[in-house]
Amino acid sequence: MSASALTALAAAALAVVTAASATTQPVPVAVTARVETPAVYDDEAGGNANADDPAVWVDPTRPGRSIVIGTLKEAGLDVYGLDGRRLQHIAAPQAPGEDAAPGRFNNVDIVYGFELAGRKTDLALVSDRGRDRVRAYAIDAAAVAAGRPPLRDVTAADVAPVFAGSEPEVDEQHTAYGLAAYSDDDEAYVVVSRREETSLRLLELEDRGGRVGYRTEDTLDLPASFTLPDGTSWRPCADPGERPQVEGMAVDQEEHVLYAAQEAVGLWRVELDDARFEAPELLDRVREYGTPWTYDTAEEECVLDTAHDPGFGGEHLSADAEGVTVYHAGDGAGYVLASSQGDNTFAAYDREGDNSYLGSFAIGDGAATDGVQHSDGSTVVNVPLGRNFPRGVLVTHDGEAAPADGERESTNFKFTPWESVARAFPRRLIVDTESFDPRDAD
Repeated sequence: MSASALTALAAAALAVVTAASATTQPVPVAVTARVETPAVYDDEAGGNANADDPAVWVDPTRPGRSIVIGTLKEAGLDVYGLDGRRLQHIAAPQAPGEDAAPGRFNNVDIVYGFELAGRKTDLALVSDRGRDRVRAYAIDAAAVAAGRPPLRDVTAADVAPVFAGSEPEVDEQHTAYGLAAYSDDDEAYVVVSRREETSLRLLELEDRGGRVGYRTEDTLDLPASFTLPDGTSWRPCADPGERPQVEGMAVDQEEHVLYAAQEAVGLWRVELDDARFEAPELLDRVREYGTPWTYDTAEEECVLDTAHDPGFGGEHLSADAEGVTVYHAGDGAGYVLASSQGDNTFAAYDREGDNSYLGSFAIGDGAATDGVQHSDGSTVVNVPLGRNFPRGVLVTHDGEAAPADGERESTNFKFTPWESVARAFPRRLIVDTESFDPRDAD
């Protein structure tokens, strides 16, 4: 679908957006995390580690032994136990040449039971922004049980760039960015967004001689500009040469619906049918939507003209709209959660029907951990995961891990019991540990 057609679609969607429902909360509810991972530091001494996006792999025999996999951008991946301890570190690929960009791991997701070399294999799939690839890591349940490093690189050597047409184009870094995975019968897919562009690409995984490759099935270009209700045209705030990108994404594993956060725009819903993108629907807009802006060349940043905000923005997300995850419950119930990075909250939407907004929550300082700020990636699991998380867990990136170490930029991941989130809402959210099994989703 063309960008111009999508712009018209977005304008039409705005015309029918209604005010928040009667269940809207005026103030985000507060919860606290139970476990956190070690802080990592984005400087030379810390290996340029910057935590970003987590995924949870559920152990098939002892869920309390499940692991959390987190991206660290230039520093690669870390693997953690549910107690937050680091179990394994994987470095990002080195640059293939003197002038080439090195690997940089942005987002991660899990596929269960992919048939690789004739064996059902669980995979951690990672978007490598630096090299514009999807990397695949086999997860060894026996290694987890034995306390050995469980991840092994099984990426095919001949995988091509996801978006770039050549290796020199890779180094321009309009490359693979956000990532979300899902399965459909015996097939496995990943949706990948493009850095500083509006493109989404749908890839199907394939076995290439016992290694994981992929091929393109479809491409979707979200709008870069929008027609506002007053008839004027608006483009989201961006640096010169950039378009409004998507990073946070998640797929409803049962309904095969993609939820994608276009950072300076809002939250999109896109149905996935027969490995094709259907027409996208803009579910919610960031508060800054439609606000005029200018670019300050001296500071190299956008400046919003809030005094002339026409009031076309949403009420629940403050730019950037970031990490997205889906809580699955029985009979189609559940929730879509999106990080409102600009105000350090998370918005909750109904998984059913028109995805009505239900309220927001913030993860604050607690006895065991500090709070969560500027969160990028998140993931939620409904099934019991041992003593610490008997009713599921929400894992979130924290952009300001404390205590601080001088002026070093520190980040990590926080693990919050799902029931803590559910019970904090005045009208409690569902806690359903039995109706959905992430290992058998389709």
